[in-house]
Amino acid sequence: MSLWRVAVPVPLRRLFVYEIPEPLGIPLRGARVLVPFGRRRLTGYLLDAAEPGAADGIDVRAAIALLDETPALPEELVGLLVAAADYYLHPLGEVLRSALPPGIDPAEAQGELKGPRVKGATELAFAACPGAGEQLAELARHAPKRAAVLERIVGRGTVSASDLRGIAGGLAAHLRRLAADGLVIMSERERPPDPFSGPPVERDTPPELTRDQDAAVASISARLDLRRYGGFLLQGVTGSGKTEVYLRVIERALYQGLGALVLVPEITLTPQLVRRYRARFGEGLAVWHSGLTDRERFDQWRLLRSGAVRVAIGVRSAVFAPVHDLAVIVVDEEHDTSFKQERGFPYNARDLALLRASRTGAVAVLGSATPSLETYDNAAKGKLERLVLSHRATSLPLPRVDVVDLRFHRAGPGGQRVVSGPLHAALHETLSRGEQAILFLNRRGFAPSLTCTACGEVRRCDDCAVSLTLHKRPAGLVCHYCGARLRLPEKCPACGAPELKPVGVGTEKAEEILRELFPDARVARLDRDVASGRGAEEVLERLRTGEIDVLVGTQMVTKGHDFPRVTLVGVLLADVGLHMPDFRAAEHSFQLLTQVAGRAGRSELGGRAIIQTYSPDHPAVIAARTHDFEGFAALETRSRAELGYPPFGRLAALRLSGPDAGRVESAALALARAIKDGRRGAAVEILGPAPAPIAMVQGRHRWRVLLRGVRRDEMRRVILSAYDLIESPPPGVRIRIDVDPVSML
Repeated sequence: MSLWRVAVPVPLRRLFVYEIPEPLGIPLRGARVLVPFGRRRLTGYLLDAAEPGAADGIDVRAAIALLDETPALPEELVGLLVAAADYYLHPLGEVLRSALPPGIDPAEAQGELKGPRVKGATELAFAACPGAGEQLAELARHAPKRAAVLERIVGRGTVSASDLRGIAGGLAAHLRRLAADGLVIMSERERPPDPFSGPPVERDTPPELTRDQDAAVASISARLDLRRYGGFLLQGVTGSGKTEVYLRVIERALYQGLGALVLVPEITLTPQLVRRYRARFGEGLAVWHSGLTDRERFDQWRLLRSGAVRVAIGVRSAVFAPVHDLAVIVVDEEHDTSFKQERGFPYNARDLALLRASRTGAVAVLGSATPSLETYDNAAKGKLERLVLSHRATSLPLPRVDVVDLRFHRAGPGGQRVVSGPLHAALHETLSRGEQAILFLNRRGFAPSLTCTACGEVRRCDDCAVSLTLHKRPAGLVCHYCGARLRLPEKCPACGAPELKPVGVGTEKAEEILRELFPDARVARLDRDVASGRGAEEVLERLRTGEIDVLVGTQMVTKGHDFPRVTLVGVLLADVGLHMPDFRAAEHSFQLLTQVAGRAGRSELGGRAIIQTYSPDHPAVIAARTHDFEGFAALETRSRAELGYPPFGRLAALRLSGPDAGRVESAALALARAIKDGRRGAAVEILGPAPAPIAMVQGRHRWRVLLRGVRRDEMRRVILSAYDLIESPPPGVRIRIDVDPVSML
């Protein structure tokens, strides 16, 4: 009998041995298999043939069905995922499942397999029959509209019905008649969904490279041509043309018949990036992000898996995209924290991109104006080759950055503090010149909290240890952690007084204030509350076409946008992220301030940025004002080195949660004891156990044990010494390992 080791998507690190009966077909590594697991049927993943004796003493069950003739996971990806599961100490079955699109596994009804829960999208396609073009003139005399439809089909070869819309009314009837007359052939074909399709994009003409760009392209291409791994940090100031470097390198790879993968923080915020790639490479792109439906993501995966498309652009999960002959991996804005998965399998897509490139002999390019200190340190140690774009591609200067000290500018026009006097004057000047402005405030909603002025009670979420945020459209109190929404109370639930007052300012209130201050200006907002579906793209398109004068928003407005008429950027309150209980707070704040300031002055109109803050002497603010990454990095690395934080030390967080506070606390204490007992001289510091900074989320109480050390092998050994408890915690308690955590909350 054929015995195979199978990874099953359950929270256990062990593999399971199953018999693969011969009638099911030929088992292959990376293929999916339906197996009985307890009383359930689960989709597992074939790893390798079991060693002789692996089934001794156990009752081996037989697989129910092989689901793939060609493995869903190619060998290259299986190797990457096995290594990732080992590094992050995460169950392999869950890791393998995370690399496949949702809906790919079969549905079952009354015990019968029904195929994938999603199927590929199809569309009708039309092609001209031989000789159809010769009949155009005759057809135009008595049926001009039908002739126009036929002319489009003849001119383009094979077209879809959607490509023919707008040519003539009654399109379906014209197509049926053309088919009946033997002038066109109708067929059904797969429709590759493109969430940013829109109108066709005109092919661009590559610009002349700057000296820095040319040197960067040459360095990366030299390694690409050798088909050997090379890791690069492309550090370029905002507007320096990093994307053009990516395009040139990918173009070279495609010319050689190779594939490329581009990772971006949030694809829904960068439709212009997709347009740029389409303008250079045409329609042969796969787009991958959470905004796609299951069917759309499944279709994109199939296009890549078949080799029909060789370039993928997507968010962090696209690091697992099955790109054929992968030769280039780009991680744009590599410093962005969204590359770290916080739920489920807690991987960092930036780090896995480097691992994948090293395993496949590809080049990996990490791009940023403000690199993470970990990446910057790797470049300093020679693990990455550092390439610098020190000037904007247009030779224009970086925007002037002014800091407004809110301790002295307490109230602006109208008596409110959201827009200080200096910022108000700058906005007035900008709008009077017919130019545009972007204002940044990293707080959603109308106000961060609703407070009773009689007793001081702050309305909090019942299931999370955070205050509820006041929203006006639609009106209600919203928890930004669990999504709970409550009606606005008429009186304080604690003391019964009606004196309820919004405290603080969110983007919704900032938008309202700006409309009052500048009634003739067209003001819009961009945050999670308006960015569902294609909402973000629509708002940004309105800004691009000049239909918006002032755009206020959260960090969505800071990333990857290039608007020539934006000459003013304002940071309404830089302090929002400066004082978070996170050792990376200063770094993240500096990156955001630098990125948003870089949205200004990207044309000959010039630009200016104004940062409002109560902490003008904070190192992150000072460095952002002078665009001084090197100075900030030097200061911050000294602080990190003293404390042993990354990049000078390694961290691992063991996160415990559960509905019973006492049980979670007891489990945390027991886990800390087990880790201390298993340390056995390892140079690993144990911090905690302690409640997490946000002690409850979604009704689950949260504790944390933090490990800090220098050597990865010692950290790993200490965690594994307590793995029995981690894998089998007390009832109702969940323990999660987060290697190299990004969020400290």
